[in-house]
Amino acid sequence: MTDAGDIEYVGFWVRVGAAIIDSLLLIAIIAPVAYAIYGPTYFEGTQLIAGPVDFLLSWVLPAVAVIVFWLTKQATPGKMLFGARIVDARTGAPLTTGQSIGRYFAYYVSAIPLMLGYVWVAFDPRKQGWHDKLAGTVVVRTRRTPLA
Repeated sequence: MTDAGDIEYVGFWVRVGAAIIDSLLLIAIIAPVAYAIYGPTYFEGTQLIAGPVDFLLSWVLPAVAVIVFWLTKQATPGKMLFGARIVDARTGAPLTTGQSIGRYFAYYVSAIPLMLGYVWVAFDPRKQGWHDKLAGTVVVRTRRTPLA
């Protein structure tokens, strides 16, 4: 267990980097399967959902994977790479199932108004996005000590 003084809030650019890593991992899993099922026209289509398998691959799988990672590791692979973890904002405890599900769906609240809920991380004192505020979470990591 680390002392509260050893913890820092994780800021905007680290979280952007983690999100890019997570997105690339999901694409690496989803794209080949979608290609195998729907063929090359899948990537040319304009429809939001190409079929039931696409719905499962593109909407359900990412949600389940992210929530399972939050519940078991307190972070997605991208956040883990940066030593970040998501905790309850009030207690510092791991997220509850309800917080995890709520935080995932609150991502849409953060995204809809021109991504302002995500940009909020850059200006908030505790580096919370709107999804964090709605779910009562913060993203933290052990404070790095400068090399002498």
